[in-house]
Amino acid sequence: MVSRAVMFQRYGPPEVLEVVDVEAPTPGDGEVRLRVRAAGINPFESKLRAGLFAGQIPVSFPAAQGTDVAGVVESIGAGVDTFAPGDEVYGASARRGSHAELALAVPGQLLRRPAALDWELAGGLWTVASTAVAAVDAVGVQAGDLVVVAGAAGAVGCLAAQLARQQGASVVGVASERSHAWLRSLGILPVAYGDGIAERLRAAARAAGAALAALVDTVGGGYVALGVELGVAPERIDTIADFEGAREHGAKADGQSALVDIPAAVERVASLIVAGSVALPVAACFPLERVRDAYELLEHGHPPGKIVLTV
Repeated sequence: MVSRAVMFQRYGPPEVLEVVDVEAPTPGDGEVRLRVRAAGINPFESKLRAGLFAGQIPVSFPAAQGTDVAGVVESIGAGVDTFAPGDEVYGASARRGSHAELALAVPGQLLRRPAALDWELAGGLWTVASTAVAAVDAVGVQAGDLVVVAGAAGAVGCLAAQLARQQGASVVGVASERSHAWLRSLGILPVAYGDGIAERLRAAARAAGAALAALVDTVGGGYVALGVELGVAPERIDTIADFEGAREHGAKADGQSALVDIPAAVERVASLIVAGSVALPVAACFPLERVRDAYELLEHGHPPGKIVLTV
């Protein structure tokens, strides 16, 4: 039995990605095999494929890719009693292999898909939801805080901004002007990035009548240093992109690995989405065969929301 899967034989740009026939994965003890319906793509996968983590995360070629997944349980390995064939689930795949027709997963990283949660959104939720929860937790958001989210139109950023608002904070979202109307519709005060951003953030704080209390950075590029310059305490700055800045200024760099219970965090966000309290748009869907186009859009187009592969 074969499965179509995205693979790459060397580090490089999206052009190195190929959709090829591979042997269908067999679930081992404690694993399930999913018939994939949707799988999100993430900046981490771009960086891994480009070789930016070659020193920390070894890759054996040919390499598969993809973490986020939603699909139907097709078969189960020995010892699995929490899911059965036919169950609709979403979560994380095992061994970075969700960009495929068939993928393996472990039950501890899967959740049952609510009928009201679209396949496409479910397939892209695991990484961004858990990362957003971790970032908001890291900066200790409290009611009445004025919080800055850099990259507020991205998937992690928009979730972090909305979660902060759910906890009673006011949020300033740094994003390109094309996303400002959408951010306002979510109750987030938009501020354009680029030259003069420090003064624009100071003006936003004056307009809100409050000092900037916390900063979540999802994009890097100096926002940790900027937060310190604007008077935010380093322990209330969290970045998922500027690790050197975090070390230099004593800020945090907490991502999903900082969470004690990742599935619970993801399920919480999913419940808020289903209830209509939080929004995460699917910016674009691409069939598996157009995986290169999906990553080109992720790396160069920066659309608001989540990009998803559908199978």
